Amino acid sequence: MLLYQVTLLIWNSWNFFACSISEDLIKETADALVSSGLADLGYVYVNIDDCWSAATRNLKGQLVPDPKTFPSGIKALSDYVHGKGLKLGIYGDAGAFTCKVRPGSLFHETGDAQLFADWGVDYLKYDNCFNLGIDPKKRYPPMRDALNATGRTIFYSICEWGVEDPALWARGVGNSWRTTDDINDTWASMTTIADINDKWASHAGPGGWNDPDMLEVGNGGMTYQEYRAHFSIWALMKAPLLIGCDVRNMTAETLEILSNKEVISVNQDSLGVQGRKVYVSGEANCLQVWAGPLSGNRLVVAFWNRCSKAATITARWDVLGLESSTHVSIRDLWQHKEVKENAVASFGAKVDSHDCHVYIFTPKTVAHSES
Repeated sequence: MLLYQVTLLIWNSWNFFACSISEDLIKETADALVSSGLADLGYVYVNIDDCWSAATRNLKGQLVPDPKTFPSGIKALSDYVHGKGLKLGIYGDAGAFTCKVRPGSLFHETGDAQLFADWGVDYLKYDNCFNLGIDPKKRYPPMRDALNATGRTIFYSICEWGVEDPALWARGVGNSWRTTDDINDTWASMTTIADINDKWASHAGPGGWNDPDMLEVGNGGMTYQEYRAHFSIWALMKAPLLIGCDVRNMTAETLEILSNKEVISVNQDSLGVQGRKVYVSGEANCLQVWAGPLSGNRLVVAFWNRCSKAATITARWDVLGLESSTHVSIRDLWQHKEVKENAVASFGAKVDSHDCHVYIFTPKTVAHSES
């Protein structure tokens, strides 16, 4: 199993389209990823979620695409996507059926993995429905082994919903593992999932990633500020960034969020350490500082205001693991500019309700004069 040193940038069909998918939609999405510039930023995986397959297997016991919505087959679609310089992802289930009652891959791992490889699939999201009550620690490794046996590099995304704490056992089984239940396009869902995923920060890193589910950015249920916070925190947590909106019809604001190169670079940092919540204050701990180390002796620091009113959030150096006398230059990744040249001991900023500021802190080496 290839150990991915950074997590992936992806588009997935489920959040916006659910079962209303087709080969034309996937082709148009691939086109839009390229034309919008998102592909150039790293969003190269085009992932088909549930409902792509027919209701039953064929007489050979193989999975077959739904003839109404994918009449040309998955291999032809894969060729189209690859022709755009992109990669194709597909969906399966470690149970008797998928969540939408299409054939699952439980006890069919070897044949299904080979079929996916023959089709040119590059990514498998492997769900948890109709699992017959079998321990996930027994159901998920067989597909890993089957994928490895094909000889094709296929990213293996375990979607076990965090039921049996996969952060504790899934490294070496999958490339990523869901730590939470499904996300909804609401502030309450997004913040709850961020907090759950944060608990497992120490278990993620190069070779295996915590997955707090897909991005809802652009789907209409949250404000611009809330979506900006959503994207910022997911990037800081080194989560797979799975676009979940209709990229063929994005607003300028949605594209601005999803295409922020500086925030994406935090997500893709070579050190691969998941940032985490390091300090809380205010009523119900709604003023928060999240932070984590980056390559080059830098830090990413996010000020997240989960209160109902604008407020000033301050980070002290001791909270960030810095000596109080350290001089730090600070860059704002949403304003795209340096905001402080020589901060010492602490730094604060006013943050609007439900918004999030993201900074790169670069500690400076201060030369000492000789006596």
